[in-house]
Amino acid sequence: MLKSVAVTGGGGFIGSHLADALLEEGCSVTVIDDLSTGRQDNLESFKKHPKARIVAGNIGELDLKRIFAGMDAVFHQAALPSVPRSIKDPWKSNEVNVDGTLAVLIAAKEAGVKRVVYASSSSVYGDTPTLPKREDMRENPLSPYAVTKLAGEHYCRVFHHVYGLETVSLRYFNVFGPRQDPKSQYSAVIPLFISGILAGERPVILGDGSQSRDFSYVENVVRANILAATAKGVGGEVFNIATGSRITLIQLVDAINELTGKHAKPVFEKPREGDVKHSQADIGKAKKLLGYTPTVDFMEGLRRTVQWHKERA
Repeated sequence: MLKSVAVTGGGGFIGSHLADALLEEGCSVTVIDDLSTGRQDNLESFKKHPKARIVAGNIGELDLKRIFAGMDAVFHQAALPSVPRSIKDPWKSNEVNVDGTLAVLIAAKEAGVKRVVYASSSSVYGDTPTLPKREDMRENPLSPYAVTKLAGEHYCRVFHHVYGLETVSLRYFNVFGPRQDPKSQYSAVIPLFISGILAGERPVILGDGSQSRDFSYVENVVRANILAATAKGVGGEVFNIATGSRITLIQLVDAINELTGKHAKPVFEKPREGDVKHSQADIGKAKKLLGYTPTVDFMEGLRRTVQWHKERA
């Protein structure tokens, strides 16, 4: 049972949901975030809890060993996301995603943390045509961001085998849900489409719209993290975390129109450099070794997300 944990990047979209869920599990939770991509309002309910603590700062500059002392697990969510951002500034992506991960692993080892759960990405697979993607497939990263996530996985595996630090890497597939920021120039497609359609705008699809994604509602991903922190015999392993199905961007627009009562027609533009055409996960390994099963399907997750955007609008 987890008693004391830390969530790096806990002010972010996924990290804040995870921090809230861990409090509900009865844990004492320390969130570490410099809010460079996270948001203060994501932590409004969190910081009122008696078992919650917020440490403001950059993971590359803080005394993480002291912060992690006595903790059962560290959930390493902090990262500089986005493929386009990494293409524009690969140096910064490497600094945050690789150097930051190494800092977390070293501190966790020295502090005696029992397990580190690392947020990786399906982008490590690249654009290989084989579907669904399995963990034993050869990785083929196509962007600096994907390279940084794969490097983090390798560091996690090495720290388990060399130092005995239990690590588990979770490859996220297109996570979506409430709190995902639609205003950034690097916004994910679902919050971008929902906010735009609600505002009467036409969604912009980069490509022909036939590209598909295994969209994963955030509640499923949170549950996978908690399972990964407590499952036995999975040190050094990598798992796909998704639903095992896929939706095209055209189908996504149709679904949002249905839920909002709108009739937005997409605008098609040139595909984005570094993007993959199709993404779908084989989640058999996570089911078998973690006991993971997605409990919120795509349409229900989209309904909840649309409702959140409506309330904010």
